[in-house]
Amino acid sequence: MQLTFDAEVEAFRAEFVAFLDENLPDEAQAVQRPRSCSDIPAWARRWQRLLFDRGWLLPGNPPEFGGRNASILQQYVHADELARRRIHLSFNPQGVGIIAASVLSFGTPEQKQRWAVPILRAEITASLGMSEPGAGSDLASLRTRAVLDGDHFVVNGQKVWTSGAHDADVLLTFVRTDPDASKHKGISALLIPTDTPGVVRRPFASASEANDVDFNQVFFTDVRVPAENLVGRLNQGWQVATGSLGHERTMLWMGYADRLRELVVDFRPSQVLDRDHYATLVMDTYALQLLGSAALARADRGEEDVPSLSVLKLLGSEAVQSASEHALNATGSDGLVHPAVTGPVAPLNLDAHYGSWFDRYFRSFAGTIAGGTSEIQRNIIAERVLGLPR
Repeated sequence: MQLTFDAEVEAFRAEFVAFLDENLPDEAQAVQRPRSCSDIPAWARRWQRLLFDRGWLLPGNPPEFGGRNASILQQYVHADELARRRIHLSFNPQGVGIIAASVLSFGTPEQKQRWAVPILRAEITASLGMSEPGAGSDLASLRTRAVLDGDHFVVNGQKVWTSGAHDADVLLTFVRTDPDASKHKGISALLIPTDTPGVVRRPFASASEANDVDFNQVFFTDVRVPAENLVGRLNQGWQVATGSLGHERTMLWMGYADRLRELVVDFRPSQVLDRDHYATLVMDTYALQLLGSAALARADRGEEDVPSLSVLKLLGSEAVQSASEHALNATGSDGLVHPAVTGPVAPLNLDAHYGSWFDRYFRSFAGTIAGGTSEIQRNIIAERVLGLPR
């Protein structure tokens, strides 16, 4: 395996590094992304707009959508440089990475200009309406209903775990439009502005972040949505849904690799730490990086390898969770204290932006749930990688 890049990719990296050195706002470095879109500061919106205008927001996109038609490997080094500096591209990552990407993949030219471009330019924010009380991992069981009435859909139902919905301007919402079809074939995707009458958003705290609200319940009562807000074809929303998750998963492993690298730095071995656990963390970091690099190489050759994404997601999310647990155990009661209050928690070099070790550990559970639970990933690996029966 060749773990280096050719001259063209390295020239791309150098150009991006020069852009960052010249334009990166001081505030953009080591800033923890706020959960609330209403908290997005003006400098962050300007920064995202500059990235869009210069083609560095999503470099794989064409220039009119914030990119420069970059290759897979060029997109990788772009993300790698951001991770090295712990920089966020956007404070509305779902809007940029999932909703706008889905509209660009499945939307009409008018929808791309009306919704995708403003999201990418940080003019509006977006959230993803997928999960329901009875349809989490089994998304195809969703029951939120949309009935076509003239030139509008009338939507009734409920979503839950809808991150950022209380501040979002629009929701990409998956609804059932044909209750008589099989559960995968009667779903459609609608863009629903959150100021539409009948939309009620109720944010709620999580156990790990009681003072930092992100999750929402969203209720739809006779909500009238213009038919022109249908993304993709009627009753073909499952393609949009799997495309949305694909946008989320394609380089999801890189986020876990970044967190593992951060843990390698922050969770330094000392006399009170278990060196075996630290060695496991280092090995997991290298393993994820090597497996991910192989997947990138296949993607760069145009080969589709969806099962490998499940392997990467499972390994990365569980490695982060395990390492975070060991770090918390190593600190004892000190791990419950936020470093902003007491300074760095000895003997660990913990950045105050990331909270206490308890915060890190608790947040790690989201990684084994979001984007497909570990149980779902194991099923995919068993059936599609190992060839086991259902």
